[in-house]
Amino acid sequence: MKKKILIPTDFSKNAWNALTYALNLYKNETCTFYLLNAFQLYHFTTDTLIVPQPGEPAYEKAKEYSEMGLEKLIDGIAFRSDNPHHKFEMISTYSPVLEAVKQTVKEKDIDLIIMGTKGETNPVNILYGSNAVNVMEKVKQCPVIVVPEEAVFLEETKKEIVFATNFKTYYRHNELAPLIELAKHYGAAIRVLYIQQSDKLTPEQESNKEVLEDYLSNVVHTFHTLTNIKVAAGIHSFIESRGSNLLGIIHKKHGFFASIFAKSLIEEIGYKPQVPILVMHSIKA
Repeated sequence: MKKKILIPTDFSKNAWNALTYALNLYKNETCTFYLLNAFQLYHFTTDTLIVPQPGEPAYEKAKEYSEMGLEKLIDGIAFRSDNPHHKFEMISTYSPVLEAVKQTVKEKDIDLIIMGTKGETNPVNILYGSNAVNVMEKVKQCPVIVVPEEAVFLEETKKEIVFATNFKTYYRHNELAPLIELAKHYGAAIRVLYIQQSDKLTPEQESNKEVLEDYLSNVVHTFHTLTNIKVAAGIHSFIESRGSNLLGIIHKKHGFFASIFAKSLIEEIGYKPQVPILVMHSIKA
């Protein structure tokens, strides 16, 4: 079955890295990759009544830059992707990034978004740019893989995905489908990580753990517990100690990513994104 993958890009090094990661991850699959560049004229504000229109010099110049950038990406890809079942489509649009992503996901029936952690305009000390956080938080129709600047897809290494959970949530099978599908496609084991914050699991947590174990029965998986450590630091140390390849998280509340990746927290634990993050969303009953 053909997979439809959206790659937002601002032509930065991080965006290129996310694109090459996507090509390597799905190098043997039949895929259509949609390369999206959402351009804006930043001297216009949201309070400006006059929106730039096609035909105006500033708009046409920005549009030309966007389209040329996408064409250069396609040329660069030609040297990296030798899969005849890879198809590429360019989308250049005047729009804020989040709105462009939402629109493309809807119109193209996108299965997966793969993007960089931050763009060209984000400061060096910002580890997750506003566009990445917005897409992780607000695009709920499909999963997102966010790829750090230095992440490299290593073909020959052991493959494992860390799934972080507190067992307090009853997950539905279709919420975990992207995680299970990726593990099967990638040939990866799933390591379920629980950061223990009380002496023992409640009956509800035990029940949710049993349901999760049942869902994962068709993939290699193990359960792991860390104690006496904060959640973000525990995830960081677990991934680092094992050399894991990817972190899976289900997003269930507004502002989660803005808080867990806040600058103060990063400074406190020395956190730097090590591996791509697969962000899935809860599905309301």
